Amino acid sequence: MKIVLKTLGVLCIATAVAILSACGASKEAPSTSIAVDKSDKIEVKVVVVTMFELGEDEGDTAGEFQLWKERAGLDKRFAFPQSHHDLFMNEQTGVLGMVTGMGTAKSSSAIMALGLDPRFDLTKAYWLVAGISGFDPNDASIGSAAWAEYLVDGDLGHEIDPREMPDDWEFGFFPLFTKGPFPKEKPINQGEMFQTNVKLRDWAFELTKELDMPDDAHIAQERAKYTQYPNAQKAPFVMKGDQLAAMTFWHGEVLNQWANRWVDYWSDGKGEFVSSAMEDTGTAQSLTYLDRAGKVDYDRFMVLRTASNFTVPGPGLTPAENLAAEGEDYAGLTLALESAYLVGGTVVNTIVNNWDRYATQLPYEAAEK
Repeated sequence: MKIVLKTLGVLCIATAVAILSACGASKEAPSTSIAVDKSDKIEVKVVVVTMFELGEDEGDTAGEFQLWKERAGLDKRFAFPQSHHDLFMNEQTGVLGMVTGMGTAKSSSAIMALGLDPRFDLTKAYWLVAGISGFDPNDASIGSAAWAEYLVDGDLGHEIDPREMPDDWEFGFFPLFTKGPFPKEKPINQGEMFQTNVKLRDWAFELTKELDMPDDAHIAQERAKYTQYPNAQKAPFVMKGDQLAAMTFWHGEVLNQWANRWVDYWSDGKGEFVSSAMEDTGTAQSLTYLDRAGKVDYDRFMVLRTASNFTVPGPGLTPAENLAAEGEDYAGLTLALESAYLVGGTVVNTIVNNWDRYATQLPYEAAEK
C-alpha cells in the first residue's frame, strides 16, 4: 500500500499559531561593547540553547526562553545582530541564554555566530538544548523529558510523490544517493545523524531521573484517553530518548512509523525515536565545526526535549482534525516548558555549583576520581 510521506519536522502544541509572531528580536536598548583582547573575553560556563519565544522575553505567555531569563537571572544583554535574537547572561553564574530561531537553518547559523563571537570564551562551556517537541505516545506522556544521544536529520534525502512511487515501496522519502527506502547498503553519513556524548547524557539522566515532575489536571484527564498507549497515560517522567530534527511540521501515525524507522536506520538499531523537533541537527553540525576549530568542546553538548504534544492524533481524531485543534490549548506547552526548566535547570545548577571541577573535567570523569 502506498503511504503519503512528506519531509519531516516538529509538532509542538500551540506553537504553530504563534510562530509568525514568536521570534522577533528583543526590543530593549542593546549593549554594544565587543571585547577583542583574549584576556577580556567573558568566560561562559553553560550556554542554554532555546529556539523560540512568544511575544516579549518577560511578563507574558512564555516560550522556551522566558523561564530561563526570569528565573536564572539572565539580565545582562549582549547585542547579537548577526543572528535571530540578542543574548542574555547572568554574569555571576556564567550562564548565557540564546534563542536561535526555529529550524535547522536558523539554529546552525546562530550557533556558528555565537561560537565565533570574539566577546566570549566558550572553550569550556557546556551546551544545553532545552526545548519542547512532539513525542511518540508509545514512549512517554505530555510533560515528560527525554535526554537524547542520537540526533537524526529528516530533511536530507530523496523524495518521490507517493502517487508516483513504485507499488512495492512503503515510503516515498529515502536517503540521498540511494535508489529506494532503507537500503541495506547504507550511504555515508553526511549530516543525517549526530551523536551526543553518551556518558554525559547518562550523567544528566541519572541526575534528573527521580525529579518530582510538574503535572496538570487537564493533561491528566486527556492522557487517560490514550488507552492504546500505556506510556502516554503515565504522569510526566524523565527518560532517555532520541530525536528526529527537520523543518516540516508533521503529524500522524504513518509519519510516526516512518520517524521510528528512520531513526532506527541511521543509528544502526541503537537509537529510539522519541521526540520530533526542528533544530538540533543544525546545532550539532555547527558545534562539530566549532569543535574542529578549537572554539568549543563538542563532548559538552547535551540535548533535552520535553513533550508538549503527541506526534499522532488523540482518540477519535484524524491527523488533520488534531492539527487544527492544536492552537486551542496551551496546557501542554506550559507543562513542557516547566519540565524543561526543572530538568535542564537541575543540570545547569549542578555544573555551575561544581565549576571548580567541571571546568576541566566532565562530570562523569570527576565522579570517577
